[in-house]
Amino acid sequence: MNTSKQVVWITGASSGIGREMALQYGAKDFTVAVSARRVDLLEELVGEITANGGEAYAVHCDVSDEASIENAVSKIVVKYGKIDIAVANAGCGVVGFFENLSREEWARQLDINVIGLAMTVKHVLPDLKKTKGRLVLIGSISAYLPNPYLSAYGASKAAVHIIGESLQVELLGSGVTCTTIHPGFVDSNIARVDNQGHFDPNAKDPRPANLMWPTDKAVKDMIKAIERRKKVEVITGHGKVFAIMGRFFPRIARAMMARQIKEISKSL
Repeated sequence: MNTSKQVVWITGASSGIGREMALQYGAKDFTVAVSARRVDLLEELVGEITANGGEAYAVHCDVSDEASIENAVSKIVVKYGKIDIAVANAGCGVVGFFENLSREEWARQLDINVIGLAMTVKHVLPDLKKTKGRLVLIGSISAYLPNPYLSAYGASKAAVHIIGESLQVELLGSGVTCTTIHPGFVDSNIARVDNQGHFDPNAKDPRPANLMWPTDKAVKDMIKAIERRKKVEVITGHGKVFAIMGRFFPRIARAMMARQIKEISKSL
C-alpha cells in the first residue's frame, strides 16, 4: 500500500459520473475508494482500475443510512490512514408534475440528495481537516433554473448549492476547500431510475440528446475544477448558458422551460 498517494473517496461510484471520475483519478495515480449500494458493480470498477495499474478499494455505502456513511469513512481511514478528496456524488432524480408527487417521493428525493450529502460531509470533514483536503459536492444546473416536472430534483440541487456556499464560509481558515459542481446534461443512468429507485435499462432518457455531453469529457472538466479548488463550477457549454439565463434573465428562462414542459407533456 502506497500511503504517499492522495486518497480520493467517491460516493455513488457504481455508474455515471462517479464511475468515470474513479477511472480518471485511478489513471492519474490516485488511490481511489469507491462507494455505492451495489458492491458487485463497485468490485467490477475496482478490477478495471487495478487492471490498468491503479489502486482502488470498494466499500459499501448507502447515503440514506448515516451509520453506513460513518462506517464507510472509518473503513477507508483504517485502510489508507487518510482521505484527501471526498466527492459527494451519490444522488437520485424524482420526476413528475408537482401536484402528482407524493410525500414519499419528496422524502426520498431530499433524503438522498440533501440529507445524505449533508451526512457524508459531516462524517468526512474531520479527516479532510487533517489533510487540508478538498470537499466536492455534485449539484446540477437545475439549481439555477425553473424546474417544471423536476421540481423535487431542482429543489434538492438548489439546497446542495446553498450547502456549498455555507461550507465555503464555515471552512475558511481550516485548509479545506469546498467545490460545488453543477453539471448540465451528462450521459448517465439517472433518468433510467424511477421514483422508487428501480433501474430500467430500457427506459427512455427525456433529456435532449443533442445537448448531452459524454461522461468522460464532463468529468475531465470537473477534475480540473477540483484541482484548482474552484468554489463553484458549471460544467458543459449549454449549462453555462442556462445558468446565466436563470440568474440574470429569469423571464426568458421561464418562457424556455414553459416550451420544454409542453414537449414533455406530449410524450407522456
